[in-house]
Amino acid sequence: MSKSFSQNLKSIFCIKSPAISRTISASPFSSSPVSSNLPAAILNAKTLTQAMQLFNSASKKLDPIKDLTLHSAIIHYLTRARLYLDARCLIKCLIENLSKTSNPRKVCSLIFDALGKIDSGFSSNVFGVLIIALSEMGFVDDAYWVYKKMGELPSLPACNALLDGFVKMGKFEFVWGIYRTMLTLGLCPSIVTYGVLIDACCLKGEILKAKLLYDEMAEKGIKPNVVIYTTLIRGLCSEDKILEAESMFMKMREVGVKPNLYTYNTLMDGYGKMADAGRAFQLYQEMTNHGILPNVVTFGILIDMLCKVGEVIAARNFFACMVKFGVRPNLFVYNCLIDGCCNSYDVSTALEMHSEMEKLGISLDVVTYGTLIKGHCTVGQVDEAERLLQKIDKTGVVANSVVYNQLINRYCEDRNMEKALALCSQMIEKGVQPDVVTFSILIDGFCKVGNVEAAMGVYTEMIIKDLKPDVVAYTALIDGHFKKGSMTAALRLHKEMMEVGVVPNTFTFTCLVDGFLKNGMINDAIKFFLKVTSSGSAGVKVDSNNGVLSFPNNVTYSALIHGLCKDGQYFKANKFFVDLRRNNLYPDLPTYAMMIKRHFEAGHITSVMMLKADMLKTGFMPNLCMYKVLLKGYQDMVDLNSTYKCYEELIDSGLVGSTASLMQSLQDHVNNSTLSTSLLT
Repeated sequence: MSKSFSQNLKSIFCIKSPAISRTISASPFSSSPVSSNLPAAILNAKTLTQAMQLFNSASKKLDPIKDLTLHSAIIHYLTRARLYLDARCLIKCLIENLSKTSNPRKVCSLIFDALGKIDSGFSSNVFGVLIIALSEMGFVDDAYWVYKKMGELPSLPACNALLDGFVKMGKFEFVWGIYRTMLTLGLCPSIVTYGVLIDACCLKGEILKAKLLYDEMAEKGIKPNVVIYTTLIRGLCSEDKILEAESMFMKMREVGVKPNLYTYNTLMDGYGKMADAGRAFQLYQEMTNHGILPNVVTFGILIDMLCKVGEVIAARNFFACMVKFGVRPNLFVYNCLIDGCCNSYDVSTALEMHSEMEKLGISLDVVTYGTLIKGHCTVGQVDEAERLLQKIDKTGVVANSVVYNQLINRYCEDRNMEKALALCSQMIEKGVQPDVVTFSILIDGFCKVGNVEAAMGVYTEMIIKDLKPDVVAYTALIDGHFKKGSMTAALRLHKEMMEVGVVPNTFTFTCLVDGFLKNGMINDAIKFFLKVTSSGSAGVKVDSNNGVLSFPNNVTYSALIHGLCKDGQYFKANKFFVDLRRNNLYPDLPTYAMMIKRHFEAGHITSVMMLKADMLKTGFMPNLCMYKVLLKGYQDMVDLNSTYKCYEELIDSGLVGSTASLMQSLQDHVNNSTLSTSLLT
């Protein structure tokens, strides 16, 4: 069929056509029969033009929708003529118009019955066209109803459409059921079938199964296309199998399948999730060198990645580059940039982006507002955050719990629990229910102000609402009870936490160790520490590049070292300090000062020198307290040269003028020592 004729058919079937619109819109429950000669005449027409003339003529005189016979006849004719797209267009028009007065299943039943009344010898293909039309319109369950009512297997394209529909709905059990039926009845899967099945596997995280299907294609001599390779790469990236994704990318090029824009974007997104900017930009350059122009998705991936790794300036440069390629930024791109600016404490630039969005007519969503509120809260601009929250109501955007939690968290950080509770009440009045994060913020806030009773009240309310406390809530409560001296309650909460399956994090374990120490239970702290670290119950150590701390960390070690030193257990303290450095963790200055002081007292001058060198190597410069420890130690050991050098370092550091009292105490100590004459001349 010629292109012009196809366009003519589309215009005939379009709802805008008065004749078709009138006939389709008529009541489906009318009873006047359509002349039996007309459907037969349409089916027996020698040419498509003749069939369409009969259909159009009848549509002007009668209401063929009364029993859908005329529509059924022309759909059968179009299907027999292999004009499947046009047949599908007509069915979709029928469905859209009949759905105005009937539910989808009733409409489906009407059309199915009408199509079944005509025997053109192509009924199976006709029902297949109906299945495809329903699937494409999202009526997948109705398409499946037709599939079951047919009594035979529809054509492969119809099966593929049904499979794809169920994949989009996430009903994977139906996908494999239909596929098994296809194989049982001898219907061979095509490249489209495999593409849909591999997509289903990747969406469900069954990468091994997807790769088996890929291998099965090769065995059957079916060559995967760019869609299948891209789907596999996406699945591998979503499972963090980036090396396998790269291997698949290389393999597709080796077999002559050229990656398209979607392939490049998929792999770039994989690199972005790993924060691997280097490889992402290499891929971007390779893509542009091959003449493939980036789209808004490409820029969104790169800008989002750069903002998350703190390279906001580079992200803004890429944003400017979008203009060069004629790509218009969308809401996602702006949200990424605003988030990057807010995380870099550059709220003014974030607000400029906000103004630019409004000028371009890009409507702000709840993510935009939530990010800006977070930015204001981060830099302490609480009044601006409050005004922005009030503005949300006027714009019609519905604030969610994430937005409210940002401001509630800020109030809690400012120890303003009254305002935090007031805002919590306000969000409930607005119909937004507090979530686990909201309750955890409030619990943590009350514990930090020492009101453990109120924190437990929030905890109880959380349980009543059938919300499961998270690790933040449990850790805050454990820490709060320890600080209050309620060790039994703290340990009970830890036990409960483990029993309900909440995995402790590094802060939980550090709170427990610190709690034992502050309650004078040093040996219990050490036993707990050794039990956790030896059993591995803290879980797998997470790479610090991902921003997640592992247990034990420097805070835990420092707490143990200080506790042991105060208890006079210097040997054990030194052992833990050695373990700390062996694990590539860095003590803070107070810990270095504590250990240096103890080595001075023990007369271990070599250990003092090694600790000081290690401190400088790790990037820590001595502060006034450290110099005081060093000077006192050298003086007590009557080490003239070291004392003089340390004193000179203190003078050169510029710290002397900041506190006269320290210098006075140092001078008093020197005057009382045997070094007084030498040091003060």
